[in-house]
Amino acid sequence: MSAQTAPASAPAADAATTLSISQQIAEFAAGLTPEAIPADVRECAKLHVLDVCGTALAATRFDFAQHALAGISNIAENGDNTVIGMNVRLPMRDAVLMNGILAHGLDYDDTHPGAIVHPTASAFPCALGVAERRDASGADLLMAYMLGVEVATRLGVAAKGTMHTQGFHTTGIAGHFGCSVAAGKLFNLSPQRLQYAQGFAGSTASAISEHRADGAWNKRLHPAWAGVGGITAAGLASGGFVGTKKIYEGADGIFRSHTGTRFNEVDMGAMTRGLGKEWLLSEVAVKPFPICHLLHACADSALAIRRKHNVKAEDITKIRALLHPETFHYIAEPPEMRRRPVSDYMAKFSVQFVLAACFVRGRFGFAELETDALNDAQILALAQKVHHEADPDSAFPKYFSGGVVVTTKDGREFVHMEKINRGAGERALSAEDITEKFHDNAALVISKPQATRIRDAVMAMDRHPARTLARALALKN
Repeated sequence: MSAQTAPASAPAADAATTLSISQQIAEFAAGLTPEAIPADVRECAKLHVLDVCGTALAATRFDFAQHALAGISNIAENGDNTVIGMNVRLPMRDAVLMNGILAHGLDYDDTHPGAIVHPTASAFPCALGVAERRDASGADLLMAYMLGVEVATRLGVAAKGTMHTQGFHTTGIAGHFGCSVAAGKLFNLSPQRLQYAQGFAGSTASAISEHRADGAWNKRLHPAWAGVGGITAAGLASGGFVGTKKIYEGADGIFRSHTGTRFNEVDMGAMTRGLGKEWLLSEVAVKPFPICHLLHACADSALAIRRKHNVKAEDITKIRALLHPETFHYIAEPPEMRRRPVSDYMAKFSVQFVLAACFVRGRFGFAELETDALNDAQILALAQKVHHEADPDSAFPKYFSGGVVVTTKDGREFVHMEKINRGAGERALSAEDITEKFHDNAALVISKPQATRIRDAVMAMDRHPARTLARALALKN
């Protein structure tokens, strides 16, 4: 879908020439009301919240969630904030940390393709935590969440992937800024103090991508820590602690410090262009597979070839995965490591493993990330036959394009390309698709009546107190 148009007023054009980027965002956020956001954009936002609630619920059954909770509980004092799907209460920032890990832990949460940012995994846990603590309205919770998504996404769009190429995980950078505004809005900060909060976010933001080398769990932490950082930034600002005023465009601002030699590619204007008139949340894609979004088009292509031509794994001599070259180091290189992933998390970022599993099993879901799949001799053998090449017609980064070329033993060749990955743009998942995904995820851990109560609470969240939704997510009647 394209960005939606809103009647909300953005800073005047002449003011934009004199105000810093953080000032413009602060003025907009401080003046925003729920009624100023178009109804269709609010409904879209609730579907994204429903999606992330489902992924967070599903995550509670995986070991990383239990290890995260154990570690957080070791340092947490008494608290009363909700942890999604878990029978535990934590202090506000600790609950936000835990919920952020659950939201992003399965890599099944939404992504804005152009920004290459997972915005909801940081914005919603942050907004939920603050709104629950402050007993805010559900309408204000939804609005704060949308502000968090908007700011984080715009930063990613402005960066144009340059932070990723410098070794940063942009989600864990952008999320701090989005969450500082989301939390600041719920703290009812003045424009000046909202500007301070964004300034502090530049000091809390850090998300190194070394996890790609060994499949470690660091990435799961990034949007969660963004929520903690954003709340801390807003809290400091609420007390009058003075933050820097040009955190985006300054000589040592976030773009210069995190884009290196590619700074000249940054589109700084994207931070405020159309602010309040175009909501980028409507461009955020919901995932149909629990794997890195860069792999979705290739996975769909493999499944399409298998289905259409009845291609069997044992008949294949070679698979060529067509991708944009800038994605190679995320999901294809080094190939020796990717062809035999040592963990489920590494498998989520391996085009070799994902394509092999798609041809062997005819699907790709959580089951294809279990130990038996990681050790499946047929999958691992076929993964050795997967090679990656540049796709000359890729629409990356606007869309995560991809395709597959399969050669069989009898010399036949089959090709399938997906220029627009399913879930994005004109191929966006419908409300029914997202609801079905939510129920599938929720069914892993809770009953159908419990899932239905959460679904109803999410879709009516702007008509009830924020604590009503929090209570539902805590599985309390």
